[in-house]
Amino acid sequence: MAMRAAYAEQLGPPDVIRYGELAAPVPGPDEVLVDVRATTVNPVDTFVRSGVFRTPLEFPFVVGRDLVGTVATPGGGFSVGDAVWCNSLGHGGRQGAAAEQAVVSLDRLYPLPPGVDPEVAVAVVHPTATAYLALFTHGGLESGETVLVGGAAGNVGAALVVLAVRAGARVIATASPRDHDYCRDLGAAEVVDYRDPDLTGHLSRLAPDGVGLHVDTSGHNDLASAVALLAHRGRVVLLAGAKDEPVLPVGPLYMKDASVRGFAISHATPAELASAAGAINDLLSAGLLRPRSTEVLPLSAAAEVHRRMEQGELHGRRVILRPGA
Repeated sequence: MAMRAAYAEQLGPPDVIRYGELAAPVPGPDEVLVDVRATTVNPVDTFVRSGVFRTPLEFPFVVGRDLVGTVATPGGGFSVGDAVWCNSLGHGGRQGAAAEQAVVSLDRLYPLPPGVDPEVAVAVVHPTATAYLALFTHGGLESGETVLVGGAAGNVGAALVVLAVRAGARVIATASPRDHDYCRDLGAAEVVDYRDPDLTGHLSRLAPDGVGLHVDTSGHNDLASAVALLAHRGRVVLLAGAKDEPVLPVGPLYMKDASVRGFAISHATPAELASAAGAINDLLSAGLLRPRSTEVLPLSAAAEVHRRMEQGELHGRRVILRPGA
């Protein structure tokens, strides 16, 4: 059996991605074959394809992390035709999602709640899982704390605001002025222009006792400012900026009993991902997760979408790729 897929035979720039036929995958023990209905492209997908993020790969390598689809072979409580999703393919030796069919291990496969639009789901599951892990698994967020979200109008930023507010936190957001109303609608208590020449001072006045948790999605990590804004035992969680090398202000950091912690969702355990998936399904069921902007293209456009993402042309837009389109 053959299927069509977006795949690479080697690491390199976007044009190493090919679109064509490959042998359909065969599920092994504790795996399920899924007919892919929709997939998408994340920044980390470009890191893996280019070699910036080294991970075991088997060529030809099908790109992509996220999928929503239907079960093609039953197993582990899933029946043929069940709507499901996954957001952790394409890494650690696992083939990717950008294909007509994909094999998913049972501990990485989740039911799609009834009535949820598959294309809405595929656009939000990866950013929201990233936000969940940043806030709770790595950030230790507690109700009543103040959270500073940098880049709050982006995909991960928006999810950070929604999740933090629902957890009882006060959110201070930074964003472009054109996005301030959007961030407030998400639940941010205060929104500040990230280009404010006195940004640190402005934020300090909004949080005179400091922030409990600082998460910046922009990829430009100013640790001097971040540490200055922290409360006693505050935390900075780093989740973006693969090539960023900021200076760490060690003295202020340890005198506040504070911490800086980095994480990549690619390293999340199945149990951590499952915890995030439970929260995501609750939000999807309640209609509280929606992408701000989407674009739908055929799976054959995968290489072009990778190129556009690397050149900064998407600006928060989520591109949904449809196999068979």
